[in-house]
Amino acid sequence: MKKILTLLVATMIGISASAQYKAPKIIAHRGFHASEGAARNSLNALKAAQEAKIWGSECDIQLTKDGEVLVVHGPSHPGTKGAKPRVNVQRSTKEQVQAILLESGEMVPTLDEYLQQAAKSKDTKLIIEIKDQPTPQLETEIVQKTVDMVAKYNLQNDVEYIAFRPFVCWELARLAPEGTKIAYLNGDYSPQYCKAMGCAGIDYNYKTLKKRKHWIKQAHKLGMYVNTWTVNNDEDIRWCIENGVDYITTDNPVLVQDIINEMCK
Repeated sequence: MKKILTLLVATMIGISASAQYKAPKIIAHRGFHASEGAARNSLNALKAAQEAKIWGSECDIQLTKDGEVLVVHGPSHPGTKGAKPRVNVQRSTKEQVQAILLESGEMVPTLDEYLQQAAKSKDTKLIIEIKDQPTPQLETEIVQKTVDMVAKYNLQNDVEYIAFRPFVCWELARLAPEGTKIAYLNGDYSPQYCKAMGCAGIDYNYKTLKKRKHWIKQAHKLGMYVNTWTVNNDEDIRWCIENGVDYITTDNPVLVQDIINEMCK
């Protein structure tokens, strides 16, 4: 009987150990660009994330000098140094940017095209990073245009926003519908400050969170979520899961899912 009880206790401890971690949601960084025929921020990368039923797909947006919102990291396109031709997105027209194809052979998509694709699957959230613009006026412009386009496709509940610039976060809090999820990226403000700024979460590089691990618990106590970027190797993924982050943004969603399956049974 004693041996049976010992075995039962050991089994229960094993079950508890395997179930102690909450599974974070996976966000494909700039889409599932590792899939065949896709490139970072391309329509094919978003489609691949949707087909794989990844929880979220992140993208970057920029405003061109003729007022178009494009899904491109920038400020230079392509991002590879020394590439020719190469343009500054913010100082170029939509036509000039789209004349340089992505590595996959696709054209740089407009945000409108991206939202059309996003609307085809409600299984995958779209995480839109609004990049820094040269002036506050242009940042207000890109925020307003983005919020209006998201409303056009009735995606208000399926889109979350992230930004490095505090002013962009403030403008999102002012112009987007109440309850819109906004997270700050730069890693230099406490969760309390971010909440006062109108953010629902923090989205910090995993190295920042390792240095300020207490911010994870602080955010959760404030009812905020914690995202982290860009987490691609085994050790760092495990650290994020062990420390209770809510979202993991990664270039390798397959690896993250495998580790979640192992640690969060």
